[in-house]
Amino acid sequence: MSDPYTVVSTLEFPYRRSLGPVIGAFSTAIRERRILGSRTKAGRVLVPPHEYDPDTGEAVQPGLVEVGPGGTVTSWSWVQHPTSRHPLTQPFAFALIQLDGADTSLVHAVDAGSADSMATGMRVTPRWRAESAGLVTDIEAFVPEGAGS
Repeated sequence: MSDPYTVVSTLEFPYRRSLGPVIGAFSTAIRERRILGSRTKAGRVLVPPHEYDPDTGEAVQPGLVEVGPGGTVTSWSWVQHPTSRHPLTQPFAFALIQLDGADTSLVHAVDAGSADSMATGMRVTPRWRAESAGLVTDIEAFVPEGAGS
């Protein structure tokens, strides 16, 4: 007997996007294990980089700036039971991470081992995958600083 209050649905966005000068440069840097952000005319550094300032709609300054690789967790949510669609098979946190030198936060997984090990304000560093594809998922997860990367 099924639960009348449970609804199972799938939401997908199957599309392709060509990489322009900003995301293309970001992808190339990720492949090289570097993280780049874009600088607005007001001087804010956006990570991931944008082509336009989300506050004003103006084009960002030409060129990208390197940030991180470490950063600070600004908010997080624990995933106790990951599914096949999650980036890790063991419990982990989805976190907003403000990388050093950035003014905005990047959403990514943090492999901290347990919810008790997570905290807002904790320092994290990326754990890179062995093989690079030029995608943000080349960062397998962030880990607590000093835990090895």
